Amino acid sequence: MKENIHPDYQTSTVKCACGYTFETRSTRKEIKVEICSNCHGFFTGKQKLIDAAGRVEKFKKKYGTAKK
Repeated sequence: MKENIHPDYQTSTVKCACGYTFETRSTRKEIKVEICSNCHGFFTGKQKLIDAAGRVEKFKKKYGTAKK
């Protein structure tokens, strides 16, 4: 490898919007994220289900049903 061309790889702090922080290694000193494994619904088991009911009915009402 060539010398003096690679960025400095250092310990960095990751800060989530929920307040959770942890340390990892990166070329940046600090990393800010909006969602992490501590607050993401997939990992916590508290998934928010989006109410998709009524979409088909709304489409049929707007465009009508196909006629044969």
